[in-house]
Amino acid sequence: MKSWPTWGCEASVFPWTYSSAETAYVLKGRVVVTPDGGGEPVEVKAGDLVTFPAGMSCTWDVKE
Repeated sequence: MKSWPTWGCEASVFPWTYSSAETAYVLKGRVVVTPDGGGEPVEVKAGDLVTFPAGMSCTWDVKE
């Protein structure tokens, strides 16, 4: 993971679609990811390792 690029943003809400599968390790903060189409929201926070499948569309609600 040390060679992975880092990404960050301020608290915000925005739509996102994954064109390819993506794995992320959350260093700090907290976000609620809600899949489009009525999927259950999932909270992701510091220390979590998550995988998003290719083609997934969702809304990111960055809390911190």
